[in-house]
Amino acid sequence: MQEPEEKKIALELLETEQAYVSRLHLLDQVFYTELMKEAKTGKTVPEEVVKMIFSNISSIYQFHAEFFLPELQKRMEDWNCNPRIGDVIQKLAPFLKMYGEYVKNFDKAVELITAWSEKSPPFQELIADIQKRKVCANLTLQHHMLEPVQRIPRYELLLKDYVRKLSPQSPDRGDAEKALEMIFMVAKHSNAAIAEMERLQNLWVVYQRLGLEDDIVDPSNELIKEGPIQKISTRNNSTSEKYLFLFNNMLLYCVPKVIQVGAEFQVHLRMDVGGMKVRELKDAEFPHTFLVSGKQRTLELQARSEEEMNDWIK
Repeated sequence: MQEPEEKKIALELLETEQAYVSRLHLLDQVFYTELMKEAKTGKTVPEEVVKMIFSNISSIYQFHAEFFLPELQKRMEDWNCNPRIGDVIQKLAPFLKMYGEYVKNFDKAVELITAWSEKSPPFQELIADIQKRKVCANLTLQHHMLEPVQRIPRYELLLKDYVRKLSPQSPDRGDAEKALEMIFMVAKHSNAAIAEMERLQNLWVVYQRLGLEDDIVDPSNELIKEGPIQKISTRNNSTSEKYLFLFNNMLLYCVPKVIQVGAEFQVHLRMDVGGMKVRELKDAEFPHTFLVSGKQRTLELQARSEEEMNDWIK
């Protein structure tokens, strides 16, 4: 007799979980433990750095090795008299919030590995030495570290499949659907952490292009739009090339720098978005112009097209 489809998927979940736990073991019990031991002798890198690289991998490893994997194994052994995994996965879901922290830290961890490998040859040698072992399967530390980042989407896919294959009468139907919903929420939580991290990185890049000092880096700032613009000078009826950065709280009116060393732009004016008024100007001589007036001053600006002007005004 053929195995029911849902059992095959449950078995795949168990097999991938076993492989995953051995990967976590490698990260926590081999890489982290050995790098930490060396750091304590003071010869390779500061202990703090090792902790920052591995974030909360130990908690993730313990949870999967001591709780989730054994529960899953027990279930699959009893499958014939109790064919269900939905309830076990529901217990797993709240713990997956731990991944938010790990995922958010991932890019920084990879940067630290690179930076300290250059700074500290013994650190690099130790990593290379561990990577040569059979258990690493010719893969780098960074590659192994990606595994937890990819694990939650994997749970989501397997569980979606599992729910799809269950018959409507299955005793696991309700539990499995609820578990999928919970995993979906956690995946969203972890994707939100990634999106937030990317947003902050983009913000940082913009600040560097502007040559702004660190004091202005407010993580709640959001870049809404940027682009070149012509500034109209009413005095001599001419235009000059400027560049705008619009954030949720301020408009930066900039001049592109001629010599590209360091920053690309020089900030000429910061206008608060609070109390700012924007309106289109009907000017025969300068089409697509609009007026921006704020507490600080008023600017007459010309866009390259009707569409671009409307974009800015919006």
